[in-house]
Amino acid sequence: MPKIKTIRGTENRKVVSPKAWLAARKKLLAREKKFSKLRDQLNRERRKLPWVKIEKQYVFAGPAGVVTFGDLFNGKSQLIIYHFMFGPDWGEGCAHCSFWADHFDSVNVHIGHRDTTFAVVSRAPWMEIEPFKKRMGWKFNWLSSSNTDFNFDLNVSFTMEQRKSRKAIYNYRPLTMDIDEREGVSAFYRDRNGDIYHTYSSYERGIDLMNTTYNFLDLTAKGRDEHPEHSQDWVRYHDQYEITEPRP
Repeated sequence: MPKIKTIRGTENRKVVSPKAWLAARKKLLAREKKFSKLRDQLNRERRKLPWVKIEKQYVFAGPAGVVTFGDLFNGKSQLIIYHFMFGPDWGEGCAHCSFWADHFDSVNVHIGHRDTTFAVVSRAPWMEIEPFKKRMGWKFNWLSSSNTDFNFDLNVSFTMEQRKSRKAIYNYRPLTMDIDEREGVSAFYRDRNGDIYHTYSSYERGIDLMNTTYNFLDLTAKGRDEHPEHSQDWVRYHDQYEITEPRP
């Protein structure tokens, strides 16, 4: 079977004069600016989405014991939750969600000054989450939703019955793979009366903006340099990468 090569900017690339490079760069810049304005427009439209009031009284387990959904806001009006793939009896969290989670600790320093807090939620019990979190060296707030319907209601966890009957919904369409947990991000708002509203959720490629590594790599000639059919087969837990020597 022929090996499928990734598409790299270093393959069959022209080498031109500085003048020609500048002309090509300005042409791309015009498209980049158009894309930035389109993204600004999408962000505005996202903020105009209607809200759904949370009627259930969810509770979560964490280092401080059992806490309410409102407690996760930590006095802020906005909450972002990353849905981390870590089911009961898994032993350790998903390696790919861990790739994303390696970027989270730096965020809280800044978003707290914009009336926003951040938490990670998984369905694994806290007693399984705690040692894995310690191993990874993460400091962000991580809670277990094992005693609630939270993950199921946000369409990131699926019962065996849902999967067998093909009634599981993920990313706003029927789930087509046999898996009990998926990744995602959700946003919530808490008003002065303590009422909580679901304002946004995104899944699959919608979480790319939370991965700083990818945003860095997208600036390079080789880009993400991933296998097109197995895009993250290179990803490891950060304590399991082989030490690589710099190229001479």
